[in-house]
Amino acid sequence: MVTRNDRLLAHNEEPPLGSHLVSPRLCFAHHGIYVGGGKVIHYGGLGHRLLRGPVEEISLARFTCGRRAWVRTHELPRFGCPDVIRRARSRVGENRYRVLSNNCEHFCEWCLQGEHRSYQVESLVAAPMAAVRSMRWSLARVLAIPPLRIRAKGDRFYG
Repeated sequence: MVTRNDRLLAHNEEPPLGSHLVSPRLCFAHHGIYVGGGKVIHYGGLGHRLLRGPVEEISLARFTCGRRAWVRTHELPRFGCPDVIRRARSRVGENRYRVLSNNCEHFCEWCLQGEHRSYQVESLVAAPMAAVRSMRWSLARVLAIPPLRIRAKGDRFYG
């Protein structure tokens, strides 16, 4: 979703070239890269109530669907503005959207940082494990027994 470091765009304000835009939807945030001339490149899946869609260049108005837009701040982007735009345009037409592994946020993070990641997906995946850990710890306190160790993928178990 929108973070505290994101800056709300004023009405009719043009975003900076190569900026990472975020536009909240009902249960998620949609992400795109501003390429100038009122255009945004984004992964079309879920952005317009579709389950799947290609990387495409669309108008800022179509990207926001009448909602507000924020500029996501990247303190140390790996790529400068021309490279971010070039990277975004290099994937126009790609049609391999996957909500958990190749979504609009994965696309933007790749354009700016060279990392294929989605903080929304990471938060979604982390929430159930945090709930399990909390329940496990609470149960152990109530029963006055040492908490059971449940291994997460990649965790090491030491007994």
